[in-house]
Amino acid sequence: MWYIIYAEDVDNSLALRLKARPAHLERISALVDEGRILVAGPTPAIDSEDPAEAGFTGSLIIAQFESLGDAKAWADADPYVSGGVFKSVTVKPYKRVLP
Repeated sequence: MWYIIYAEDVDNSLALRLKARPAHLERISALVDEGRILVAGPTPAIDSEDPAEAGFTGSLIIAQFESLGDAKAWADADPYVSGGVFKSVTVKPYKRVLP
């Protein structure tokens, strides 16, 4: 099943994000390689593709997992969690309808 992982950043998270980003992307790349990612990316702090120093306010991932528990465990193990980037993480089932 598909699951939404939506995380909100702590204030001024850019330096923390940059430090943890390689390990974060490595984990996501593994899901991509397995064909389990529908979409993934950050939410810019300003209305711009490249927010520069404004940074980001969170991230969204929609990915396939065997269960809600598996999705939560994967999200909890993210380097952005252990690196202090995220102040909250929400994981919910998602039913893909379109396209």
